[in-house]
Amino acid sequence: MTPSPSQPVHFHAQQALLADGWAHDVRIESQAGRITSVTAGVPAQDGDRRLGTVVAGLGNLHSHAFQRAMAGLTEVGGRSGDSFWSWRELMYRFLDRLDPDDFQAIAAQAYMEMLESGFTRVGEFHYLHHAQDGSGYADPAEMSARVAAAAAETGLGLTLLPVFYAHSDFGGVAPTPGQRRFLHDVDGFARLLEGCQRVLATTPDAVLGLAPHSLRASTPQELQALAAMGQGPIHIHIAEQTREVDACLAWSGQRPVEWLYDHVAVDPRWCLVHATHVTAREVQQIADSGAVVGLCPITEANLGDGLFPMRDFVQAGGRFGVGSDSNVLIDAAEELRLLEYGQRLALRGRNVLSPGVLSTGRWLYQQAGEGAAQVLGVASGLQVGAPADLLELDPEHPALQGRQGDPLLDSWLFAARNGALRSVWRNGRELVQGGRHVHREAITLRYRAALGRILA
Repeated sequence: MTPSPSQPVHFHAQQALLADGWAHDVRIESQAGRITSVTAGVPAQDGDRRLGTVVAGLGNLHSHAFQRAMAGLTEVGGRSGDSFWSWRELMYRFLDRLDPDDFQAIAAQAYMEMLESGFTRVGEFHYLHHAQDGSGYADPAEMSARVAAAAAETGLGLTLLPVFYAHSDFGGVAPTPGQRRFLHDVDGFARLLEGCQRVLATTPDAVLGLAPHSLRASTPQELQALAAMGQGPIHIHIAEQTREVDACLAWSGQRPVEWLYDHVAVDPRWCLVHATHVTAREVQQIADSGAVVGLCPITEANLGDGLFPMRDFVQAGGRFGVGSDSNVLIDAAEELRLLEYGQRLALRGRNVLSPGVLSTGRWLYQQAGEGAAQVLGVASGLQVGAPADLLELDPEHPALQGRQGDPLLDSWLFAARNGALRSVWRNGRELVQGGRHVHREAITLRYRAALGRILA
């Protein structure tokens, strides 16, 4: 039986990726879900959970969980000018059908799939706050509570990012009817945050941040007020689409990232999600501020966003992480794979991001883990004080045969598909066994029932 997070758990890994590289015979002790000691070169002891090759769990820094249920339903050609903006209108119509129970069932399915793929914490960029007609629930944090319930049900770590959304375009343009379930004024949003604090008070190791949806959805005055609320992570969509950049220039005479840095004190708490269309000066501004760029390669490819200038950003010393965003496909390895491959296609070279001292896979994995942890409000890696979030790779998987260390990690990220993870541990609890979540059947059953109601 898997112990509760309050019980001490001892692991012994044949090899594990630590901050300074691979080590053998690594004993990891944890208490209340946190790592209390890491010792290499020691034998296993009676009662240890014996594992093979272990790496730290990866943080997913950007998710809209409800969109998992519409994955694959917008892939129809023939619409004139099909783009992110037409996809968004379809998304608005889809979410009109979601009630709290259906929303929770969808979120649980998405979170289960995240754990099975290697994500052990999610930054839920949560903007579905109100009932179908736009009216508030009796508890302003009703839908946020459903996010927390889905995370608790699956065991996924949660950084909740309630989203402020008040306008449909730059300059405070009135919202559209399709946005009615998102909307707050500053005072109402403050009450939402208070409700979220109550919700998360009983959720182990949950983190509360906040998220101005975008420069389109908040005025300068509102953005300043939001930046002063709380001390947690701050995430924002920015410069995802060229139309957004053009509209920002028309409104302010500045590009989105340029405007943000001239009007708000951006620091390492900030995550700039996408930041796809940036200049060399903006790349340097982001890197110098210590903010993290949140890249979502699968979604960005699906929506036709474009490619972030990743190599320039890396050379400037920038920090990054990856997220599953629309959840059209949930796969931690695929996010990193596509991040590298997109740059290879653009630059027409191989292994274009790693500085060369490490394998590409190891460099991507460690950098993405550190960046995500920074803006999810937790410690990263297999080190004292970090969550006891462990992934055990399966050396019997055909793509991992005969490999150790960096080649094994590279083979998972670039050469394997399903089944490469043998087990996933979160806060010292085994949640994925043999590649399957321990509650998969019950979670999927509720998801199927919810989807049947929504699509009827």
